[in-house]
Amino acid sequence: PDLTVAPALPYTYSSQPRSLLARPKYRAPPDAAQPEKEPRCCNIMRDPRVARGPALAIRLLPQSTQPNPIEIQKQKAAQKKALARKRAKEPIRPGTPEPVEGREHIYVQTELYLEEIRDRMLEADRECQTDDFLDRPPTPLFIPAKTGKDIATQIEEGELFDFDIEVKPILEVLIGKTVEQALLEVMEEEELAHLRAHQRAFIELRNAEFAELQRLEEQDRRIREEKERRRLEHLEKLRKQKETTEKIAARAFAKRYLADLIPSVFSNLYDSGFFYDFIERDIETEFLPWLMSEVEETLQKKVLGRIMLDSLIRTVVEKRLEAFSHPPEEPRPTDAAPQVSGETDAADQPVTEKEETDQPVAAE
Repeated sequence: PDLTVAPALPYTYSSQPRSLLARPKYRAPPDAAQPEKEPRCCNIMRDPRVARGPALAIRLLPQSTQPNPIEIQKQKAAQKKALARKRAKEPIRPGTPEPVEGREHIYVQTELYLEEIRDRMLEADRECQTDDFLDRPPTPLFIPAKTGKDIATQIEEGELFDFDIEVKPILEVLIGKTVEQALLEVMEEEELAHLRAHQRAFIELRNAEFAELQRLEEQDRRIREEKERRRLEHLEKLRKQKETTEKIAARAFAKRYLADLIPSVFSNLYDSGFFYDFIERDIETEFLPWLMSEVEETLQKKVLGRIMLDSLIRTVVEKRLEAFSHPPEEPRPTDAAPQVSGETDAADQPVTEKEETDQPVAAE
């Protein structure tokens, strides 16, 4: 049902009504220039061409009589832009040469038809009714009406200007411009020829380098292929040689292994401890551990005795040092010699004892 074709119906088209645009009365010729369309504003309140404010409002003068410099600058910039745009649109015309010294130029009408120059042109209103969409007739040649009075002036030959003198600067400018343009064209042609020759040399050099590069790449490819082939052949040769060597070594090892199999088995069993002496085993497992424990206990006792003896000696030495550190009493004259000898003996005795005790410790 989705693919069924709908029955043919008459085609109708309708659009919303709209106002027609303002069109000219005559059709423009095909070669006429299209006038620029003015932008249309959709809202009259935003149209810049409509004056704002009531019609009877009083225009207030600005407070300051001096103009705003920013506005003056903007106006000057707008005038410069308009003048530049007008000069760009006007066709370029050759100017008049400067006047000879002592003379000046005045404005003279040189058109085909003279007309009177007025401050305000005469205007007149005319009306005419024509049918719509008529072809515009060709515009007749404009011939203004003759106005004013004809006045002639007689100028003798050589009075207004001397052609030989006036034409000299013009000829100099023309010849100079022509020579300059010719020189520029010649220089441009020489530069183009030099560029073409340089380009041809560069293309030839590039083609030669490209051919050399292709040759080197092909040579490198052949060398790499030959090297890879030689490497594969060498690897295959080494593999076969290694395989042959392994086979020979395996055969010799098998013969030697099978020849000494029984002695090696017995020697391995003996080394692993399967065959052992019972007395030796009993001594290693029972006697030697007991002996080592007893020796360790005896040594510990000796070390403990030596430590205690050292502590006693240190205590005695500290007490004697404290006793000698106090100031001694004044000795009697009869007892001075024996006390000194006793002190020397007492001072020498700990040193000898300490030396005797230190010797076994150092030896231990």
